[in-house]
Amino acid sequence: MDWVSLSLLCAFSLASADAATKAWLQGFSARELVVVRFGVVGLLMTPLLVGMPPLLDLPPAFWVWIAALIPLEIAAMLVYMAAIRDHPLSLTLPYLAFTPVFVIAVAWVLLGEKVSPLGAAGVGLVVAGAWLLNSRHAKRGNWRSWTRPFTAIVEEPGSRMMLAVAAIYAVTATLGKGAMRHMDPEFFGAFYFALLGAAVCLLIVLPRPRILIKLARRPAPVLLVGVLMGLMVYTHFLALQQVEVAYMIAVKRTSLLFGILYGVLIFRETGLSTRLPGGLLMLAGVALIAR
Repeated sequence: MDWVSLSLLCAFSLASADAATKAWLQGFSARELVVVRFGVVGLLMTPLLVGMPPLLDLPPAFWVWIAALIPLEIAAMLVYMAAIRDHPLSLTLPYLAFTPVFVIAVAWVLLGEKVSPLGAAGVGLVVAGAWLLNSRHAKRGNWRSWTRPFTAIVEEPGSRMMLAVAAIYAVTATLGKGAMRHMDPEFFGAFYFALLGAAVCLLIVLPRPRILIKLARRPAPVLLVGVLMGLMVYTHFLALQQVEVAYMIAVKRTSLLFGILYGVLIFRETGLSTRLPGGLLMLAGVALIAR
C-alpha cells in the first residue's frame, strides 16, 4: 500500500478512535484514557514483536531517541484526552493541522528534511483556516475585531490545549522517524507502544490499580478504541518510512475533517457552516505543504 493510502487510513482510524472515546468513555479521567490509548494498544500489538531482531544489536543512538520520545508522548496524550473529552471536537481537532507546520522546522533541524517552496503558502492557508474557525469573534464594521479570531485560539481552552499537542506531536513524529532509522517500521510501532504501555503502567496504573477495575467494566468500548489506535499506529509508521515526515503528517491531518464530521453527525455539534470551510481551508494548506 502506498504512503498516501496508509496515511488516509491512519487518519480515519485516529478520528474514529477519538469519536469512540468521546462517545463511550466520557466518564473516564485523562489518566484512565491514556491507559486505554497506550496500555491497551501496547498489549494488543505485542504479538507483532515476534521475530524482532535482538535489542542488543541496537545502537545507543536509538535509545537516545526513545528516551526523548516516551515522556513527550505521554504528556501530549494527557492533554489530548482532556481536550477531546471536555471540549467540542470541531473546536479542538482542527488545531492538529498545525502539526505539519511545526514539523517543517523540527524535521529540518533534527533530520535535515526539507519541503517544497509551496510549504510557505500552505502555512498561510493553515493559519487562515484557524482564523475562519473562530471568525464568529469578528464583528462587521469593526476592523480591530478581525484580530479576535487569533486571540480566541488562546482564549478557547480546547483550542489552546490542542495547539500545544500539535507542537509536541511535531517533535515526536520527527523523533520517531529518527529512531526508526535503526529498526524496521513493522516492528518499531509495536515495540514503541509496548514501551509506552509499560511506562504508563509504571507511572499511572501501579499507583492507582483501581483503574484496571474501571476499564474492565467497559470492555467493548475499551477494546474498540484499542483496536482503532493499534491500526493507527501500524499504518503511521509504515507510511512514515516511505516519505518525509511533513508530507506524511500533512495527509494524516485529514483526521481533523473526519473529526468535524463526527462532531456534527454523532454529537450534534452546531456551526458546521462556519467550521467546515475553516477545516477545508486548513486541509488545503496541508495539501500544499505535502506537494
